[in-house]
Formats: sequence, C-alpha cells, structure tokens
Amino acid sequence: MSHIRGVILEGYSNAGKTSVLKALKLLQAQDEASERSLIVLSEHYSQVLNNVHGEFIRLNRNEHLQLLKERVSMLRQLNEWATYLGPDASRGSRGLFFILERFHLNHRAAFPTESLYEIESLENDLLDLGAKCVLLTVSSEKVEQRMQSRTPQEWTNKTEEEIKMSADEFRQTQSELRKLFSLSVLPGIEINTDNKDWNVYANKIMDLFR
Repeated sequence: MSHIRGVILEGYSNAGKTSVLKALKLLQAQDEASERSLIVLSEHYSQVLNNVHGEFIRLNRNEHLQLLKERVSMLRQLNEWATYLGPDASRGSRGLFFILERFHLNHRAAFPTESLYEIESLENDLLDLGAKCVLLTVSSEKVEQRMQSRTPQEWTNKTEEEIKMSADEFRQTQSELRKLFSLSVLPGIEINTDNKDWNVYANKIMDLFR
C-alpha cells in the first residue's frame, strides 16, 4: 500500500511556480482530511544551476541525475516507513504529500541530447510514488508583461531589444517544456496562469487526486 502522493511543478521563470506552491501549502493546511506530513522542496533543492556562496555553479548531467535520485530516494524511504508501520491509519495521520519544484522536465530540458533511460526510470519511480506533473504556462502575448510585473526595477534600464530577446527565450523554453511534458510518463495537466488565480489553480491541481 502506498501512503504517498504529490505534485511536481514545472515551468519557466515567472510562470507562477512559487505562487502556486504557496497556494497548495495553504490548501493542504486548511483541509482537515489531508496529509499532515507535507514535504516541500523548492527549486533550490533540485535545479541544474545553483548559487553556491555567491557563484553560479551548473551541475553536469550525472551530477544532476544523482541529485534527483537522492530526492526520490528520500521520498521512497519515507513511504516505506509508513508502510512498515501498517495500514491501520488515516491519510491525515500517516499519509505523505510532497511538492517538488523544477524536477524531471528541468533535467530533460537541460540535457536534451543525452540518453533518456535514466530520467525515464526516475519518472517511473515518481509514478510509483503517486506523482502528478503540472506545467505552468503563460500566453505568448502576455510574456513580456509577466516578466516585467514581477521585478519591474530590473527592466527599467533595459532596451526594447533586450526585453524582446528575454521574451523570445521565455517562449522558446516554454515551447520546449510543452514538448517534454508530452513525452514524460508522468500524468498531469498544463495550467495557464495569465489570470494569477493561484487558489483556483491549487484546487485544480488537487482535483487530479480525487
């Protein structure tokens, strides 16, 4: 018997991952029947590019795979412990709910020409742990507005050409993530976040488990 389930939030920067993550945490806290054991790992625990003592360090493929495997192993061990304790417990008392940010799709996007065997194996492990994938997206015509609305001070001195280049990168990466999302073995949905209705999106995500 599995005592665990969870969601993986994927999407480009500014697509709304952090806001949806916060809304999911609040929703879980308000639901008396939900799992009291909530494991939340932001992108800082799973991404390829990391700020290490003020210096940006990019993990290579093997290093990033190992990092993801360690995170999945942790979840598996927690589920095995819950199983060891026996079935006579409610979801609230013994169940585990996890939220991961930037995980398997991030890896696929970062290493597009490498063998898929290991990342597909990892996705199957996540599937066994009850994982669903949610790809958060922004409409193409809303990309520039979304980028500038979050940190307007960063865009004040940028030229129109610089803004256009950043927006084009957003659209290109988002298109690639859509393709990778369709190739992944994990079930899930794409959610357009143009309206910034974070609580609505959180409820829609939890509907995947009902």
